[in-house]
Amino acid sequence: MNSSNAEQEITRHTAASSSLELLIILGSLTAFAPLSIDMYLPSMPTLEKSFAASTAAVQFTLSTFFIGFAIGQSIFGPLTDRFGRKPPLYFSLTVFAISSLGCAWSHSISMLALWRFAQAIGACAGGVVARAMVRDLFPPHETLRIFATLMLVMGVAPMLAPLLGGYILTWLGWEAIFITLAGLGIICLVAVIVRLPETNRGNRDTSLHIVDIARGYGALLKDRIFLGNALAGAMSTSGMFAYIATSPFVFITLYKVPADQYGWIFGLNALGLIIGSQLNGRVFHRLNFNPKKVHRAASLVQCIVGMGMVFSSATGTGGIFGLIVPLFLYIACNGLIYPNSTSQAMAPHGNVAGAASALLGTIQFGLAALTTTLITAIPQSTAVPMAFTILVCGLLGSIIERMTPEYIPNHSDPDESGGTALTAAARD
Repeated sequence: MNSSNAEQEITRHTAASSSLELLIILGSLTAFAPLSIDMYLPSMPTLEKSFAASTAAVQFTLSTFFIGFAIGQSIFGPLTDRFGRKPPLYFSLTVFAISSLGCAWSHSISMLALWRFAQAIGACAGGVVARAMVRDLFPPHETLRIFATLMLVMGVAPMLAPLLGGYILTWLGWEAIFITLAGLGIICLVAVIVRLPETNRGNRDTSLHIVDIARGYGALLKDRIFLGNALAGAMSTSGMFAYIATSPFVFITLYKVPADQYGWIFGLNALGLIIGSQLNGRVFHRLNFNPKKVHRAASLVQCIVGMGMVFSSATGTGGIFGLIVPLFLYIACNGLIYPNSTSQAMAPHGNVAGAASALLGTIQFGLAALTTTLITAIPQSTAVPMAFTILVCGLLGSIIERMTPEYIPNHSDPDESGGTALTAAARD
C-alpha cells in the first residue's frame, strides 16, 4: 500500500470513527426521554404506597413530564437556531441533573410531579438538538437512515430502562432510580462538552421575540407536509405512550407480574421498536422503498392490531398474551412510522431545523400529554381503556397519513443539500 492509499485509509477510518461517536452521543441525547419515562415505571405501585397516593395521582407524574417536555421543546428550538446547537444543551443537561435529584428528594406526590415537570424541561433539548444536527449534517435522502439508527438507541433505552429500574427499586429503593438518572445526565453533559462537534454556530439574526417565534411556528404549521407528518407520527406515538402510562397497572397490578420482571415484558416490546426501525433503516432503505408507502402500511397494521387488542382485553381471549402480541406489533410499527414521518416533516426545513425539530417534538409530546391525562382520568379495572386508546390513536394516525401529501425532494433548492458527517467532523 503506497503512502497516498494509506492516508486515504486512515481518513476513512477517522471519518467512520467520528461518525460513530457522533451517532452514539446523539443517540444518548435522544434517550433521555425514554430513560426518564421508563426507568421509574416499575416503581409506580411502590410510589402509591410511599406517598399514600392514588393510581391517578402517580400516573399524573408521567403526564407532567409530557407537558414539560412539550413546552420545553418549543422554547429550545429557536434558541438552538440563534445560539448554536451546543450552548442550550449545557443549560438543559444541568437542569436535568438537578431536577432528577429533586425527584429523589421529594416528600410528596405533588412535589414529585413538579420536579418531573422540571426534569422534562431539562431532558427535552437533547431530542431537539439531535434531530437538528442530523438535518445539519446529512442531505434529506440520508436522514431516514440516520433517524432509524437513532431509533435503535431509543429502542434499547426502553428495553433496558425498566429492567434496570426494577432491579434498582428492589435493591436500593425508588429514590436511587432518580439519582441514577442524575448521574447519567452529568456523564452526557461531559461528553457533549468534550466530544460533540458544533454543527451550527447559530444565526444572530434569528429573532427571539415572541411574535417572531410564533410567526415562524405558524409558517411551519401552514405546511401540510410538515403538519400532516408531525400529527400522524404523534398519534402513533401517543398510542405507545398510552401503553407506557397504563402498563404498570395492567401488568403489575392486574396480571400480578412482579415489578422486577415487568421490565422483561416492556423490553420485549422495545425489541419490536428496534426491529421495526432497523428494517426501515437498513433493509427498506437499501431497497429504496417509498417512505410514504411504508408509513401507510405500518399505520394500517397498527389499526388492525389495535382492534385485536380491544377484543382480547374485553373478552379475556388469550389472557396476558392476548395483549403482549398485538402490543409488540403495534410498537414495532412505531419503529417504521417515526423515522419516515420525522424525515418527511424535517426535509424541507433545513434553514430552521431547530424550530422544526422543536415543533415536531412539541406536537408529539403535547398529544402524548393529552392522551395520558385523559386515560389516567378513566377508572381502570381492566385493560380495555389502554387497548381502546391505542386503537383510537392508530386509527387517527392512519387517517391523517392518508390526508398528507408526499414530500418530493427538489434537488435544485440549496436548502435541500445538507452536509456530511465527515465535513462536520472536520469542522471542529
